[in-house]
Amino acid sequence: MKKVTYRNQISKVLGISLVVFLLSSISLFAQDEVAAVEAAATEDASGGDAAKGKALFNQNCAACHALNRKMTGPALANVEARLAEDEGLDREWLNAWIKNSPGMIKSGDSYANKIYAEYNQAAMTAFPTLSDSDINDILAYTAAPPTTAAVVASTGSGDQGQPASGGISNEIVLGALALVFGLLVFMLMSVNKTLRRVMEANGVDLEKEHPKRMPLWKAFAKNQFLVLVTAIFLLLASGYFAYGWMMQVGVDQGYAPIQPIHYSHKIHAGANKIECKYCHSSARKSKHSGIPSLNVCMNCHKSIYEYTGTTGEAPSKEDLANGYTNEFYTGEIKKLYAAVGWDEENQKYTGESKPVEWVRIHNLPDFAYFNHSQHVEVGQIECQTCHGPVEEMEIMYQYSPLTMGWCVNCHRETNVKVEGNEYYAKIHDELSKKYGVETLTAAQMGGLECGKCHY
Repeated sequence: MKKVTYRNQISKVLGISLVVFLLSSISLFAQDEVAAVEAAATEDASGGDAAKGKALFNQNCAACHALNRKMTGPALANVEARLAEDEGLDREWLNAWIKNSPGMIKSGDSYANKIYAEYNQAAMTAFPTLSDSDINDILAYTAAPPTTAAVVASTGSGDQGQPASGGISNEIVLGALALVFGLLVFMLMSVNKTLRRVMEANGVDLEKEHPKRMPLWKAFAKNQFLVLVTAIFLLLASGYFAYGWMMQVGVDQGYAPIQPIHYSHKIHAGANKIECKYCHSSARKSKHSGIPSLNVCMNCHKSIYEYTGTTGEAPSKEDLANGYTNEFYTGEIKKLYAAVGWDEENQKYTGESKPVEWVRIHNLPDFAYFNHSQHVEVGQIECQTCHGPVEEMEIMYQYSPLTMGWCVNCHRETNVKVEGNEYYAKIHDELSKKYGVETLTAAQMGGLECGKCHY
């Protein structure tokens, strides 16, 4: 019987296919197990719904409490069981405390005053509008086993190489494809070698049948017309690109430096809809928009100590491909804490701060004058007009060229908003009569005078 040359290779491919199938089955089985654990976690002995409790917790409690760490208030994981075991307090006490904690402190309740003193006499906000059913749901969420969160995190929003929807990872698929491609290349090379041997055994002279052709570069060098045309083309192309490059000197459009702490405008200005002037407050009354101080960041990040997605969802495949996982963003928050000297455990500043060396992105030459307040407040120009769709930028970059021609065109095309603006009332009336128009552009109001921008 004739020996089959590639039987071993075929067996290996079949074996790899079997391994991939088994891995896929295991992944689907793990997803089913996670779903079962989540379903079990939503059921509480008191009848509470942990899924509803999570939403209520995030809405009412998350600003001051976390499940597994101290914040403004104590950690709340398994709070009902811990209080029952350590202090002998029941669900009735918890309901009363949540609905009217200041009243319980004033009544002299011992444990209420103990908590009040331990957390710097910061009284918990009263929630009289929460029903007993709402409190049951919140306590059901806090009683969910910590391992459930770990399993969900590892399968839904964890490793960079693991898709959010589960299944076979990209690395396994790409590895299998690379292996199959390598086997095909090897087989083709073997076939080619075998055919050559067969032809030589039958007396075919390959060199005579297929003589070597003249190298392309020699044929090109002998054709003087092609050499002349190519030389002229290269000279014209070089001049064109040299002119274009020299005209871009000092223009940094598209400049996107890597910052010491990654800040996502896409998350803050886009998903969370934080107004630009909340952070860049000096743009209202100053020439410069200013770099926000880290104290502004800490207004929110005292409580937001980890990133779990804008609405709790797992990162998208695009974010995972770029390395923007929940763990990545949480690590950047830790960099912020290190810079301001924030002690997460004790919820206080240590006094050991260090400056953050931000890299400036927009930088006009010293001979060009630009006033943010004049454009933002008086002209009522949107930030996106110059800075582009900031709410979509994961990494901030210079959107506009910021050249003189770009500014001049804007002054020629943009009408000045003078409604309710006494500063422009008189000059607007006079110039409207002069030009015979109702609205005036910045250029018609002197926006093209050299001294306006150069001094």
